[in-house]
Amino acid sequence: MFNSFFIKIAALFVVIPMILFCGISNTEPYDVKDPENVKLNFTVISDTHIEGNNFNRYKVFERSLKDVKKNKSGNDAVVFLGDNTMNGQFVESLLFYGTAATILRGENVLPALGNHDIGNGEGDYDKLQKRYFNFANAYFTDGISTPYYYKVIDGYYFIVLGMESHEVYDFYLSDAQYEWLEDVLEKAAESGKPAFVFCHYSPAYAIDENGHDTDRLNDIFTEYNKTNDIFYFYGHTHMPMLLYWSFRDYGYPLVNLPRITELYGAEDHEIGEDSGDGVEVEVYGNEVIVRARNFYTGQWKIDDLDEVPCEMTYTLKNPVE
Repeated sequence: MFNSFFIKIAALFVVIPMILFCGISNTEPYDVKDPENVKLNFTVISDTHIEGNNFNRYKVFERSLKDVKKNKSGNDAVVFLGDNTMNGQFVESLLFYGTAATILRGENVLPALGNHDIGNGEGDYDKLQKRYFNFANAYFTDGISTPYYYKVIDGYYFIVLGMESHEVYDFYLSDAQYEWLEDVLEKAAESGKPAFVFCHYSPAYAIDENGHDTDRLNDIFTEYNKTNDIFYFYGHTHMPMLLYWSFRDYGYPLVNLPRITELYGAEDHEIGEDSGDGVEVEVYGNEVIVRARNFYTGQWKIDDLDEVPCEMTYTLKNPVE
């Protein structure tokens, strides 16, 4: 109780002045493709890397969230794919969670845990993981005590996976997390609706208890996708949205999101050409559409080449009523 109260009070003195200093967003309102028939729509953002001494990075984050709020149909959820902070520091967490809570008030917000949120291989893993729990629970979640959790939103399962070791390049999941995941996916299948999985890492980064590469996570999703619809979103790589591997098929749809606050080609502490990139996901009766958007400029991404899509449409195996 004390931690939650202190965190929220501290945000009043730090976050509100920062938001006011950033000024008013000048992007225009936008909407989903088919407002009358959309059944679910949500935003996914990755790798904000909020850092106390990097104002431009914070500016991209803050103004991007203001654009997210301009969706005329609203958002059923906003998901952050980890590396929300640069070093897991208290002030960074205060800026990230406090700003998101202030601007996205009333939204379902689901933050995942990334390697930078727990010190990027350095520091006290247990201490920084606890800080993640404290901030996430103070603002958004319902008493989570593990880096993996799920939430049912309008009947759709939003499943967040989390790292359980102090790794940087590998993604360790315990047997308990695998068993939990399979149980949740069984419930999701019973809903008859597509399931959405969010994680900082690609399934290709998964390792077992001995530190060896494993296909266990990928196999679970591939098998599930034979009869049900599942979508996996991850970040970590910082690859720009317009590279061909942003949308892939590993036996199920796999979407890789870039670092929203900076990308390759941007100088340190400067706003890059593609800073602000994320995706909007729209669910209709027979399909799911994933649309790349630059939330900082308030513009939909446009295909530069035929083989580089900025929008993907996936036909559902199980239509949604």
